[in-house]
Amino acid sequence: MPANTSQIIYTGFFKPLADFVVALTVFVILSPIFVIVVCWLTIANSGKPFFFQRRPGKNEKIFKVIKFKTMNDRKDKHGNLLPDADRLTPIGRFVRKTSLDEVPQLLNVIKGDMSIVGPRPLLEEYLPLYNPIQKLRHNVKPGITGWAQVNGRNAISWKQKFEYDVWYVDNIGFLLDFRILLLTVRNVAKSEGISSGTSVTMEKFTGKE
Repeated sequence: MPANTSQIIYTGFFKPLADFVVALTVFVILSPIFVIVVCWLTIANSGKPFFFQRRPGKNEKIFKVIKFKTMNDRKDKHGNLLPDADRLTPIGRFVRKTSLDEVPQLLNVIKGDMSIVGPRPLLEEYLPLYNPIQKLRHNVKPGITGWAQVNGRNAISWKQKFEYDVWYVDNIGFLLDFRILLLTVRNVAKSEGISSGTSVTMEKFTGKE
């Protein structure tokens, strides 16, 4: 948890207010692009531009995260979904490369479920797999971008990811958040860390790290 008075004030008042103002402003500015991407994905995904998924937020409270749907629902002859690489559509690949798939989460920030900066909200099924240290990532709101994202995103191991997340929780503050935002802009421009190296998405967490 925040260790000093300045962190408590920042996380309790300034950060939520800044999150709301920034998220609303950016969403309005990006709304033309948002509409265009929705139209493209509606065509590519048979009328399904979004997907909603239950994710744990602050204090492990469950909310529904909203993202652009970058993969179709194609299945094999046995009715199982094809591998991610086979379902990633051309427009979906572009949306992921440019990080536009994160734009709808601005609505989660406006609603108050997420922050602009914080540990990424992971799958609900991972909750029983965390060790006591890894659970500390839920002491703050999850974010659209975070310390782990600007230090490798999907290209780093789960162990490294959790270490970055917990370090962020211990050191949360305005200057750190501002630094993360600047690094995020740089990484998006360079399209760094989108893939894990062995998959178009991050491999599932098994609780062994």
